[in-house]
Amino acid sequence: MTTPDRRPSAPDPSASASRDRVYRSPSGLAAGVLLLGIVLWLGIDALVRGHGHTPWLALAGMLLMVPLVVAFTLRPAVFANEERLRIRNPFRIVVLPWGALASLRSHYSNEAVAASGTKYQLWAVPVSLRARKKATRQPVKPAAGDRRGTGLAARLGGAPGGPAPDPVPSGPTRAQTDRIIDDLRELAETHGASETAQGEPTVRWAYEVIAPAAAGAVLMAILLSVW
Repeated sequence: MTTPDRRPSAPDPSASASRDRVYRSPSGLAAGVLLLGIVLWLGIDALVRGHGHTPWLALAGMLLMVPLVVAFTLRPAVFANEERLRIRNPFRIVVLPWGALASLRSHYSNEAVAASGTKYQLWAVPVSLRARKKATRQPVKPAAGDRRGTGLAARLGGAPGGPAPDPVPSGPTRAQTDRIIDDLRELAETHGASETAQGEPTVRWAYEVIAPAAAGAVLMAILLSVW
């Protein structure tokens, strides 16, 4: 009869990691589903009912268009936890530890600026000027204890002691995408000095998107040149 092993199991490193906050564009997701439906509907119809060169052109077109639609609508997302900011853009994935983040800029687009000066656009958090104008028409209610312009919060929002780069009001009347940038700035301010949030930014190309789109483009060019 064997006795159960009572030795403590090794800790799971993933259990201690904080869960990601995920930010995506609802309008982008809706547009992506609609466009995918149209592309697949037209492409499959051409494959089934087409004659001659039409099915081959439809196949090449779907191979080209489907990855591009997914890349620009369904794929973009921003993941943030206590250690880093991960930006999933159409063709790249950027991992930016909070310690390597210099600022988060929000004007006509939302950007993360690394300490080296490299800018990374946040495709999943697009700026809506219409939403900003609507928010600015509401009564401005500054948040209690707002420390904008001092310390690390000022470094993330702009030059120390200077105005914030985004000319939008603070408080609950801010537009949705501006509130997301506020959340990311708060995470950076809170965890930017921790040991687990240090490191260098890493960038990986999304070959799973680039490869099929390139194959579709090459196939389309060959078919058009031959026929």
